[in-house]
Amino acid sequence: MQNDSLVTTAVRTLRLVELFLSHPEGLTPQEILPHLGISRGALFLLLRTLKNTGYLEQSERRGRYRAGPRLVAWRTTSSEFHQTLMDAFYQETRHHPCPETLLIGVPAAQGVLVLAQVESRQTVRSAYPLGEVLTASKAAEQIFHTPPSTTIIQNGYVIEVNPEVIELALPICPDGVHPQAALLLSAPAFRWTEETLINQWLAELRALAARLSYRLGATTYTPYQVFPVAGLSPEAPLTPSEIRKFLQGPWTARLACLRPDGKPHVIPVWQEWDGNAFYLIAWQGSMWAEYLLNNPEASLTIDEPWPPLRRVSARGKAEALPYAKDDPRLSDLLQRLSQRYLGDASLSPSGDQIQQVFQIIPESLRGWKGLLTATPRKNEPNGQ
Repeated sequence: MQNDSLVTTAVRTLRLVELFLSHPEGLTPQEILPHLGISRGALFLLLRTLKNTGYLEQSERRGRYRAGPRLVAWRTTSSEFHQTLMDAFYQETRHHPCPETLLIGVPAAQGVLVLAQVESRQTVRSAYPLGEVLTASKAAEQIFHTPPSTTIIQNGYVIEVNPEVIELALPICPDGVHPQAALLLSAPAFRWTEETLINQWLAELRALAARLSYRLGATTYTPYQVFPVAGLSPEAPLTPSEIRKFLQGPWTARLACLRPDGKPHVIPVWQEWDGNAFYLIAWQGSMWAEYLLNNPEASLTIDEPWPPLRRVSARGKAEALPYAKDDPRLSDLLQRLSQRYLGDASLSPSGDQIQQVFQIIPESLRGWKGLLTATPRKNEPNGQ
């Protein structure tokens, strides 16, 4: 009897899904009831379950139900990439503080396809139909232009303002360089100026775009950097506080060490800086862990490909920390790294996946921004 009940529930759920796929304008509970033959209580339980899991949405309390982002994905694409991107986006934005509408767009024949959206909670807000192609969003479209404009290469974002809407778009790059999707903030123009939006939200959204790129497979986030960058400010040192702030972002480090044959080995790694030391994790099977155990001399470089072109370099000896796989210190470190780089501490790997944890206390730590010039440096700061 229990199996029969489960089958009946599954059949009704599939029938409900078919109804919403064939009625993009949405349906009221009264319109649904004749098709399912169930009680109002059972219908509302089913609707609430599908709404909570992202398959349905309701723009207003007691309003019409319509296909949610997960159900729209069935109609628009079966791409594993798109589904992975949507899942990552909704996980990331679940607790994101941005007060305006955020959405994910992917290139389409006549514009940009709206794949996922989290609407602002404000009364006056931007909102876009899921699964439809935007033809008026110049910001999102410019993310995918080939070749990209010099401004996009330099800044790593696009901002567009018209009398009604202000939009800020950033690239999402599964390979770290080439955009396959766009993260778009859209807001009523009367609430923001270009300057205030950039100052308040660019850094947050850039970190979000980087984390989404990491989730899709990127090891670094350097959009458009197959193209030359020009016209930037001259070089200047970073202050210690600027170094600390920069190292708190989700930017991968390049670790340089020596192989047993004396040849250099460089690899991107996650890093955590606590103000005194860097902490690095080596996954099981990582050859560089053996290299550091053999020769602890190492250097780290963390940089960004957009203005103000900040970069930090450090040099020191790597010390292997005696963390067992069930050591709470290892678990805490993995959760912090996953929160920074993936946006979700619950995605942290298990201790079994980690070969070794290293600590590097810098003997030298320096930070710079802007373009390197031919002018000799005066009084290089230590930065510590």
